This record gives sequence, C-alpha cells and structure tokens, in this order.
Amino acid sequence: MIEYIKGKITSLTPTYVIIESGGLGYFINISLSTFTRLENMEECKLLIHEVIREDANILYGFYQEEERYIFRLLISVSGVGANTARMMLSSVEARGIEKAILESDVGMLKGIKGIGAKTAQRIIVDLKDKLGKTADAAEIFTDEGNTIREEAFTALVMLGFPKNSVNKTLDKLWRENRDLTVELLIKKALKIL
Repeated sequence: MIEYIKGKITSLTPTYVIIESGGLGYFINISLSTFTRLENMEECKLLIHEVIREDANILYGFYQEEERYIFRLLISVSGVGANTARMMLSSVEARGIEKAILESDVGMLKGIKGIGAKTAQRIIVDLKDKLGKTADAAEIFTDEGNTIREEAFTALVMLGFPKNSVNKTLDKLWRENRDLTVELLIKKALKIL
C-alpha cells in the first residue's frame, strides 16, 4: 500500500495531478480542495488512498490528513464510491461534511451533486457515531496524534480487523488518552477488538 507520494508536479488539473517521483509519473485523482492548495507549488507531498481493482490501480491524493480521513469514511458507506466521495470533497471542505454529518444536516448533503436524500440519510446514519456525537472534530486531526492514530489504524487493519470497528475503537481510546504511544494504542485496541 502507498501511504504518500512526494515529488515534482509535472501536470495539474482540477481533477488530477501527475507527480514524478523516483523516475515514475503517478497519475493521482484529487479534489478541488487539494487542487487549490497545489496550484502554485512545484513539488508536493500527497497522502494517498489506493484502490486496487481487477482492471486498474487507482490513486486518490489528499493534501491534508483530515480530507483523506473523511474520504475513507465516506467510501465505507454503502452506495458511496470513491468518485462520489471525491465529488463531495470538491463541493464542500472536509470539515463542512463532518459538521453536516454531526448535525444531521440532510439538506446540506443533498445539495451536493449526485447525492440524493436516501444517500444523505445513509451517510449520516452510518457515520455519525464514527465521528463522535459530541467530540470536537478538530481533536482528531492534531498532527502528532493523527500520525500515531494512523499507524495504529494501519497495523490493526493489516491484522485483519474490519476498518469500521478499528475506527470506532481508536477514536474512543484516543479521546480517553492522548498520551498513548502507537504500541500502547494497538495493545489497548486489541483488548477491545
């Protein structure tokens, strides 16, 4: 799995970027939000979500971890594919989508092209608990803590635990104690999972 790609931007459009790294050119699908941040840059580091299908390997790139986190939550919802999630993040910033989910704002989600009332309701029902009903969204995305949480998440998923269960468990543990190391966070999560 590719975690991130760092290199020279050789081509940039509102929907994709080509980054040259190690003599290879990577075609990476991006949201409008990421495009805006990359506009005046010659080099960048993009966080990657990789989709491996029988007929293609598709890369989605994100300038910020928060955007990738929301993207991954959105694609976990039945009926929301990677392109729909990217369209949502192009229409509304990650924090806006998060706020709409936490506040059960069906109208706001429905206003995004390609999202109907049923899909908007399903997104809210499936993700509201994962995002935490009363948690301050910004708490999840502190730089150091997020790296620890991401490493723990990756390790647990690679061990075969379902992504949804891992997300819920890690969010709960992280809210209770932010001083955990990656190792301790994984150990505590294993006891719950």
